[in-house]
Amino acid sequence: EDAKEEKAKPAKDYDFRRPAKFSKEHLRTLEIIFEHYGRLLATNMPVYLRKSVQVDVMTSEALTYSEFSNALANPVILGIVNFNPLPGNIVLEMDPNLGFTMIDRMLGGPGLPLARNRDFSEIELSILERIFNTCVDLLIEPWQNVIEINPRLERIETNSQFAQIISPSEMVALVTLNIKIGDTEGLMNICLPYMTLEDIIDRINTKY
Repeated sequence: EDAKEEKAKPAKDYDFRRPAKFSKEHLRTLEIIFEHYGRLLATNMPVYLRKSVQVDVMTSEALTYSEFSNALANPVILGIVNFNPLPGNIVLEMDPNLGFTMIDRMLGGPGLPLARNRDFSEIELSILERIFNTCVDLLIEPWQNVIEINPRLERIETNSQFAQIISPSEMVALVTLNIKIGDTEGLMNICLPYMTLEDIIDRINTKY
């Protein structure tokens, strides 16, 4: 009887294009790391924005880099971050709504997003760069239990076509944060390529 039942179970297809490089435990641990990160953002950002900031981790998932990059709209705010001493880059993607709200606050406005998105001016980009540098510095502490990182913002891209920093088929972990600045809400996605984390993947476990 048991043997018959065994036979009846359909074999699970293994998708070789999408190797399961990130386990559920890896994703859960990344959520824990970014919950810590969210708390740091929520305490540090109000210093610049003089407005309350709320951050929640929404989801974490494994997907291919092309699935992430194909979903990007224009304009987009992408911080390309060197994750030294680990190889390659991670990407911080921020909803333009949040970007415009932060710029408005930094320039003394009430902190309202634009009615419709447009490209960023040079001045706005330099303000965004300051904000992103702060966001990048705050990554150090949450990762400390895993590895001492020395991250550096390489550049900000606002055109999704220039977001091809790794090969489209490369697996990435995507952690999504919901950020609320006053009444404006938007998402921040942190895209972590497997090749960047590969050397330390065994340390990314919930015992962390």
